[in-house]
Amino acid sequence: MSSVTRTYFTLSVTDMARAVAFYREVLGPVIRHESDTWTELKFGDATVALHATDRAEPRSTGLGVDVVDLLAAYHAVLRAGGQVRHGPVPESPGQLSYEVADTEGNTFTISGAGTMPPAGSPAATAGADPSSDSDQPDSLAPRGEAG
Repeated sequence: MSSVTRTYFTLSVTDMARAVAFYREVLGPVIRHESDTWTELKFGDATVALHATDRAEPRSTGLGVDVVDLLAAYHAVLRAGGQVRHGPVPESPGQLSYEVADTEGNTFTISGAGTMPPAGSPAATAGADPSSDSDQPDSLAPRGEAG
């Protein structure tokens, strides 16, 4: 028997610089190693490895991260070129989650403290421009689903 020394997820990316910039902006990981073909991002006790490929292979990763500020992470995803695919979804009392996609199309879940916005809230307007101050939600409402 051998002992596990480290566990990591591998995500395929076609543009390493763009993918690294996305994760830096959204989740602020420690960069363990960075190159044009392989980058390791440390998130708490987990490592996400980005592997450069010539062919896009977006996928549902099964990766989930709990964040301190869900609203900030939500907006960072959009600013960094990602997409909010679904949400918010109530996970437990006071906890919400969103399914998001990185710049390469790999999906993962962000979750944290939050409350469901009221039905019909102006913040729930699909297609609102996340970079416009007038459209910034003051609650965690969905922006609609990307297809």
